[in-house]
Amino acid sequence: MKKIILLLAACVSLACQVKAQNPQWLNYTNGDNITAIAEEGEYLWVGTSGGLVKLHKPTGDAIFYNKGNSGLPDNFVQSIAIDGNGTKWIGTIHGGLAAFDGAIWMVWNTSNSGLPVNYVWSIAIDGSGTKWIGTYAGGLAAFDGATWTVWNTSNSGLPNNYVWSIAIDGSGTKWIGTLGGLAAFDGATWTIYKTSNSGLPANDVRSIAIDGSGTKWIGTAFGGLAAFDGATWTVWNTSNSGLPDNWVLSIAIDGSGTKWIGTGAIGNGGLAAFDGATWTIYNTSNSGLPHNYVRSIAIDGSGTKWIGTLGGLAAFDGATWTVWNTSNSGLPDNLVQVIAIDGSNTKWIGTEYGGLTAFDGTNWTTWNTSNSGLPDNLVQIIAIDSSGTKWIGTFRGGLTAFDGATWTTYNTSNSGLPSNDVQSIAIDGSGTKWIGTEYPPGLTAFDGINWTTWTTSNSGLPSSVLSIAIDGSGTKWIGTSEGGLAAFDGANWTVWNKSNSGLPDNLIWSIAIDGSGTKWIGTFRGGLTAFDGATWTTYNTSNSGLPDNDVRSIAIDGSGTKWIGTKYGGLTAFDGINWTTWNTSNSGLLDNQVYSIAIDGSGTKWIGPSFGLAAFNENGIPVGMGEPKMLTDKMMVKSYPNPFTTNTTIEFNLPQTSNVSIQIFNTMGAKVAELHHGQLPVGQQQFGWDAGDLPKGLYFCRVQAGKEWMARKIIKH
Repeated sequence: MKKIILLLAACVSLACQVKAQNPQWLNYTNGDNITAIAEEGEYLWVGTSGGLVKLHKPTGDAIFYNKGNSGLPDNFVQSIAIDGNGTKWIGTIHGGLAAFDGAIWMVWNTSNSGLPVNYVWSIAIDGSGTKWIGTYAGGLAAFDGATWTVWNTSNSGLPNNYVWSIAIDGSGTKWIGTLGGLAAFDGATWTIYKTSNSGLPANDVRSIAIDGSGTKWIGTAFGGLAAFDGATWTVWNTSNSGLPDNWVLSIAIDGSGTKWIGTGAIGNGGLAAFDGATWTIYNTSNSGLPHNYVRSIAIDGSGTKWIGTLGGLAAFDGATWTVWNTSNSGLPDNLVQVIAIDGSNTKWIGTEYGGLTAFDGTNWTTWNTSNSGLPDNLVQIIAIDSSGTKWIGTFRGGLTAFDGATWTTYNTSNSGLPSNDVQSIAIDGSGTKWIGTEYPPGLTAFDGINWTTWTTSNSGLPSSVLSIAIDGSGTKWIGTSEGGLAAFDGANWTVWNKSNSGLPDNLIWSIAIDGSGTKWIGTFRGGLTAFDGATWTTYNTSNSGLPDNDVRSIAIDGSGTKWIGTKYGGLTAFDGINWTTWNTSNSGLLDNQVYSIAIDGSGTKWIGPSFGLAAFNENGIPVGMGEPKMLTDKMMVKSYPNPFTTNTTIEFNLPQTSNVSIQIFNTMGAKVAELHHGQLPVGQQQFGWDAGDLPKGLYFCRVQAGKEWMARKIIKH
């Protein structure tokens, strides 16, 4: 057992309930994957793979919290519990544990606390207010507000370090579901139940609920549902009962004692209600359930069941099903593969499972295989020609052209396309489309009538084509999967690889060409390389500020700055001298895996990480960009300049005469300045802040007028 007493406070930030007038980051996510639900009176707190949602049940009004607009450390929320004071405790998969009291965010992670890993899978709170935290591979942790205690397989009787579920019975005993069995821990003694020594039907225990008589209801992976009253085990599975699936993900018990069981993964799935005698099954075929994979269930005071699925949130009152929106955008899938921007500034977004989406700053429109001529929902590449037609490369469906009304698909059956796996597209000055395929490897040119293909057998193409860029002279620069870099001028092939040049790696993900004609090449293991036709210059983690040698995407802005997306290191900008990196620790970036970057006319970077879509402008995103939904700012709090060097002005509007306090806090939650405390009249207000003696960094300005308050981020450079 490991105990850690922290003398330093955890990371604290004021909740930015309002976005700044010109925020630097916006996050757009799909929140249909519901992972956790907690009820608080009229409100429901919903954890999703796209952030945290506060839902007002009577009206359906929602507040969306994410990395871009709050202190939430990670947008993938895995678990939620609410303590007696109303503080929400939020477990994330990358960012550790967060607590939010409605005003202040506190974050604990492996760097600033005794939390053993940053992947928090489950949370339960005991009668004394101690939080019991189940982690992914890190064991079980208890946190009483000051002291951390950690139990794992090395220092205790915990049977496995993957802790999926925790329930606490009336005597205070913790019942802990792990990948390796069920454990009961009374604070001193561990009692372990496995398939080998008990009636537990499977050792992978995913969910636990305790009924009024103290019976434990245990959901397993592959083994179905078990009930244990302390002496007798009873098991229900697909063979001996109405249980629709043997993978039981969630359990909740209503006031009449009926068990509501969420299943999925290996069978038919869906929601089951079991009153001890009768099974009633709800699925997508016979009810309003939006998806058969049921991750979470909560039951409110009126008896309504709130059901979190892989396809959204549903409420069921016993007669009526209502599906609620938990997304702050129309993005159909958080796995963004590619982004392209057309002449009207509309963003065209290709996703891994959700098809193609267009976002014009206000409206989201999605096309997929069900509602359009799109042949495959996995969109790998998009190029836009001079007429505005979108050329879309898919994984299995070939190449599609979409002019806004008509879909035209080219594949191996109806055209000269050599493969339906289209990895890259570039369009030359004459309008010819150059198409790179992987299996079989090939480069194909299509002028609207004729198809011409170059392969490894009939040309100098060295291997499969992953990326294409075309320079001012019309030469095609081709990044391959294992053959290095090729240049093709229409007649001659030239190939550079690790053996005959300064190219650091033969797998090339991305190529961009700057105004001087220099090629910027992103590789798998070798970092970033610049090639001016004669000299190779390589930047990697050893000799530069590049955070990761796996470079997945490159875009170049109007000033010539290179914007570089990496596999694990986040987003980096390089102006030829200075390197600046944004990652999940220091910015609103949703994930450190950046697969696509596009830059619009305002200089805003549109970034496709592995979890959602992010917009970033270091000078502030222009007003009207289509900011995701969030709280209304009645006082219209803003500061300018922001960022600032020494002095900034706080400006806000008072709807009525009020007692007002204006306070500045640092990231540790300490008040560093109070600009005003007292009555102010109705109307526009301005207060200057001189921060000359304070260190550079992030601060928070909190303006309170009566019972209303708003907060915003301020950055001192």
